[in-house]
Amino acid sequence: MTTTAVTPLTVQDAEALVTTAHRAAEAAGVAVSVTVLDAGGHLLAFRRDDRAVLISGETSTRKAYTALQLDAPTADLVDAVQPGGLFHTLPTALDRPLLFIAGGVPVHRDGRLIGAIGVGGGAPEQDHVFATTAVEKLG
Repeated sequence: MTTTAVTPLTVQDAEALVTTAHRAAEAAGVAVSVTVLDAGGHLLAFRRDDRAVLISGETSTRKAYTALQLDAPTADLVDAVQPGGLFHTLPTALDRPLLFIAGGVPVHRDGRLIGAIGVGGGAPEQDHVFATTAVEKLG
């Protein structure tokens, strides 16, 4: 069986994601923090806006980890983690709890998961739009 190599998420890609998400947030008048992880969960880029609430950096990182581990936008997981939902008691191998609030989006290339972006600081719906905008622009 032959597999085609997929270019991993680079630092340049990660910086582009952060810049795009920040510009989208600034255009909306929202201060956010942005975290980008590679496919192994390693931090590639991070930016915290000093005007954002202090916890926004940790929130953006948790959103990115959640999107990466489950390979799904966190906006799609909100119902699944409510009491009685599919993931309500989901165990995690991460050393941090998962945060299921919209704003985490996986990043794919050629159909394969290569990383994730998390945005925190705005309303969950806004954070999701900022993250999605960045991923779409990356292409």
